[in-house]
Amino acid sequence: MTRKYMEDKQSILIVDDDTSTRNLIADALKEKNLYYIRKADNGIKALELFQEKPCDLIISDLKMPGMNGIELLNRIHEINPTTSIIIITGYPSVDISVLAMKSGAIDFLEKPFKIDDLLFKVDICMKERLALGKKDLDIKIDMARLNNKIEELSMIGYIYDNIEKTGSNNDEVFQEIAALALKVTGGESCSLVLFDEDNNAFYPQIVKNRNDGDCNKEKVTSLYAIFRDVAQKKEAVLTNSNGDTGLFKSLLCAPLMIRNKVFGLLSIINNKMEKQFTQKDLNYISSLSRRASLNIENRMLYESVFTSIMDTFMSLIHSIHARDHYTERHSINVSSLAVKTATAMHLSTDQIECLKISGMLHDIGKIAIPDSILLKPGRLTNEEYNIIKTHPSTGEDILSHIKLFDSEKKVIRHHHERWDGKGYPDGISGEDIPLLSRILAVADTFDAITNDRPYRKGLPVDTAINELNRNRNLQFDETVVNAFISTL
Repeated sequence: MTRKYMEDKQSILIVDDDTSTRNLIADALKEKNLYYIRKADNGIKALELFQEKPCDLIISDLKMPGMNGIELLNRIHEINPTTSIIIITGYPSVDISVLAMKSGAIDFLEKPFKIDDLLFKVDICMKERLALGKKDLDIKIDMARLNNKIEELSMIGYIYDNIEKTGSNNDEVFQEIAALALKVTGGESCSLVLFDEDNNAFYPQIVKNRNDGDCNKEKVTSLYAIFRDVAQKKEAVLTNSNGDTGLFKSLLCAPLMIRNKVFGLLSIINNKMEKQFTQKDLNYISSLSRRASLNIENRMLYESVFTSIMDTFMSLIHSIHARDHYTERHSINVSSLAVKTATAMHLSTDQIECLKISGMLHDIGKIAIPDSILLKPGRLTNEEYNIIKTHPSTGEDILSHIKLFDSEKKVIRHHHERWDGKGYPDGISGEDIPLLSRILAVADTFDAITNDRPYRKGLPVDTAINELNRNRNLQFDETVVNAFISTL
């Protein structure tokens, strides 16, 4: 057959592992003498033939060894998104037909079929392609590739956005990574295991089904050989099988790494023959695992830096405690009381965490107060009291060079402001005072009243509550007072 003959005629590739069906279709199409016909008995061979020379139309069986019709369809469209594909199957279902159409098949035919019905569909398809012409087809290819790229970038953007929204602890992060992996790939089940490289050991953390049901973690052990291979190569893998292994029909596995060291493996499984993972799915999971790894690394780095800074500031608190035993105990009490109040007011997790830290550090500015004033057992002079009043702004100054505490330093600066504007250091009033500062002010006052001070013994709780009530909408925000009292 001459090259000229091949180039002049539209080409069709017939793919079916059943020889009689394959030959029946080929013979019927050859009678018209309009098409250049090629045949393959499985998806892998068909893909090789297509890579050698693309064709206009592929007629493919669905269930075949090696590579099924849906996977072949996806792989073909990765190469040339305008190639027309008709899927035929002896195992029809609504799910399969919908999946075929969503994957880009132009038609779906149930076995046994009438050959005339197939020839009609082929004739319509080929005439449409002729009507388009090469220039239009090239434009269609470019548009299809552009749409695919837009879809891919949108999905990666979706992955990145959702990873950034993951929870504050590792269990929540792992759960959300697994849920996102299932959503992105359409997989049936997902596992996330931690990997101890030194002991070559795996520790399953998440094993779940698409319907949110937990799976038996023992089933994951059958995949450890694959996990070890991925951990060693440090590359994501896509494996499709005929189910001969009894483990899976389609699997994705990607490493989770920090500084090029594997600390975990993310795997997704499908056991439906008609839904095998594609290279696009592998790309998505690779992006997900890289972004999740970076997020976890940043979280660990943040926590390490944060812990180090907090240790430094707590040492300052301890140094104040060495001078004034009241200050450290008072800071712990105020932090606890403020957090309970914020919880009762249904504030966000971030706000509560900010208040917890602010409570611990709210008196850190007292490190600059001389012992003669800080520990004075008698009444302070006006001059001494003005020095005491500098501790909120001094506390803000101490934290001002650390971006991690941008929110906390504002809370600390204003925790001695009053609702009526007669507080310090800025004399602001009402809702101009940050809410968390208003909460801290109530907790600070209550603990100061009920605990021993250098100049007096602690007073009863009822006395402190009466003082808070007496100063509603004067010194304190009434709403905060109500919430605080409800927690006692």
